[in-house]
Amino acid sequence: MKLRTGHSFTFLSSEKQNQARLKSVSGLTTIFAVLLFCLAAAIASPAQSFTSLVSFDGTDGLGPQSTLTQGTDGDFYGVTTSGGIYGGAQLGQGVVYRMTAAGDLTTLYSFCDDYPTCSDGAFPYPGLVLASNGNFYGTTSYGSGTVFEITPAGKLTTLHTFCSQPACSDGFGPSSLMQASNGNFYGTTIYSCDNYCGYGTVFEMTPAGKLTTLYTFCSLANCADGSNPYGLALVQGTNGNFYGTTEGGGANSSDAGTVFEITPAGRLSTIYSFCPRGHRPYCTDGELPNGLMQASNGNFYGTTVLGGSDGEGTVFEISAAGKFSTLHSFDFSDGSNPQPLMQGSDGKLYGTTEYGTAQIYIHWGGTIFEITTAGALTTLFDSFDYENGAYPGAGLMQATNGGFYGTTSAGANNDGTVFSLSVGLGPFVTTLPSSGKAGTKVAILGNDLTGTTSVTFDGAAATFEVVSGSEITTTVPAGATSGVVEVATSSNTLKSNVEFRVLP
Repeated sequence: MKLRTGHSFTFLSSEKQNQARLKSVSGLTTIFAVLLFCLAAAIASPAQSFTSLVSFDGTDGLGPQSTLTQGTDGDFYGVTTSGGIYGGAQLGQGVVYRMTAAGDLTTLYSFCDDYPTCSDGAFPYPGLVLASNGNFYGTTSYGSGTVFEITPAGKLTTLHTFCSQPACSDGFGPSSLMQASNGNFYGTTIYSCDNYCGYGTVFEMTPAGKLTTLYTFCSLANCADGSNPYGLALVQGTNGNFYGTTEGGGANSSDAGTVFEITPAGRLSTIYSFCPRGHRPYCTDGELPNGLMQASNGNFYGTTVLGGSDGEGTVFEISAAGKFSTLHSFDFSDGSNPQPLMQGSDGKLYGTTEYGTAQIYIHWGGTIFEITTAGALTTLFDSFDYENGAYPGAGLMQATNGGFYGTTSAGANNDGTVFSLSVGLGPFVTTLPSSGKAGTKVAILGNDLTGTTSVTFDGAAATFEVVSGSEITTTVPAGATSGVVEVATSSNTLKSNVEFRVLP
């Protein structure tokens, strides 16, 4: 069984992550001359602007390694895996924080005021999801793990503590959550019983905390259905089913992971197993997949932490039917250990690599990159260091102002940072939820919305109410069809970054 983590403070550990780090270091001698040349030549594009916004100091959090989430108020919300006011800066059990676009940070909640019991959970990881009620939902990894709800004001409620069912049949060690079109939450646990003895589950949970286990992995011979689902949250496809990855198992003896599809009723199908025979010494199609996202063309895109032609990780594309393509193999000079992807408002895919950089003489601090759906990769930033942050070990978020935001686990105080990167993309709006029937209440999030004059769903006019400069409430109009949501203001017309899907 493979054990894995993104930080050193949880109960999980990773043999393959350690291999990735050691291999990256061992390859430095052979590429040193090339990287020195890249160091001299690497100059950021004038259209790009990188800013380090926050340096954590321990008491306000330590080790942010989770993607940020934008709230209905326009601010950004995130978690740190440790730090906080309980147990000392280096011993704290993690925090939930809020940050403005300008970098003003507020700690909303510090976990575990009753250590070692930690009845409210501890070590929140990997991030938060904004629900349709405007509150945030997340998980903690201390002990068997919890699911919690927290309001934008910082009121936290523990909804479920894992391993509370007989034989821990509800799982152990929850990962990311997502809210589906039916309003319930879906997620995974990396184990399916106590003491790391099982291989993970997929679960459904109501907003009130009622949990149902939909599937337990490694139910087939040799874990052909996969083992230890980990990484980015499940993705609900346009067909209503959910898609995700496991970091181990599969139909091949390489135990390199899978891509799977699961119905809301719990019927699972493995649609790809990594590292078929003949792909050694490296799994040239990748190894240890790190989650999926569905792009506007209907296909899914993801990354693998290891594998590829140089062993430093890959970007891949896969259709719902399982047609697979490796789009890019990293070679350390353009990054190593790529993190989950997201699609920007320009249609390109954006992500980070936790290690690897052309700036090797300064630091091996990671990169920010963009890649087209055809596989053309451009490194946008490779100057991470201990001043502006290093090791961006989580994916990026694009805010409605057009800029990208992310976190690093190291920084000026060696406690992590939050950064922004502008590549010249303009503002847009996003909807919550992103799909629904006619009559569904929808929140539209954006910037400078107070002067809104009209809202349309693929051209169909909708009634609306301006709640604030960052939020409009509306209802899907009768006769609306799937398409772009447009918000007209006195000075601009803002379009949604993804099409709103009108359900039958």
